[in-house]
Amino acid sequence: MARAKRTIARRDAKREATKGQDRTVATNRRARHEYEILERLECGIVLQGSEVKSLREGTAQIADGYARVDDGELWLYQTHVPPWRTGVGFSAHDPDRRRKLLVHRREVDELLGRTRAQPLTLIPLRLYFSDGKVKVELALAKGKRLYDRRQALAKRDAELDMARAVRGAERDGRLHRE
Repeated sequence: MARAKRTIARRDAKREATKGQDRTVATNRRARHEYEILERLECGIVLQGSEVKSLREGTAQIADGYARVDDGELWLYQTHVPPWRTGVGFSAHDPDRRRKLLVHRREVDELLGRTRAQPLTLIPLRLYFSDGKVKVELALAKGKRLYDRRQALAKRDAELDMARAVRGAERDGRLHRE
């Protein structure tokens, strides 16, 4: 009996420690490389029960995903939420179906206006749990050209080289910071 109480106490302590933190399920790392992110937006998402259980297992892919406004509603396309392992029959869901995103009407209207006026796109950056609810972090982004990507890589490499040189000089005693 005492071991069960310790286990419950440990579980409760862990739950309290992680309360208020977001648990990330999937990230779109490629988006930061291929797009210039102009604005971020947090959205709710409409899911079936088996999709939520599958996401709790930590399996989802959003790298190819994008969002679009159709008929005055915001939809998320080409995101893959695999079927829940133990769900069969009626509880199974279509892994690649479009999913409705929950945002205020004025935000939908603003996003529709901005994507129509300029060559911008809506891409998911992160899929995460916040207070037990699944959220999507959307980005209003502009696609980078190939030379922009190369310039960004060259700039990052130059900064890394400078940092290495400074660390090497500090280690050798040639550079003194006060």
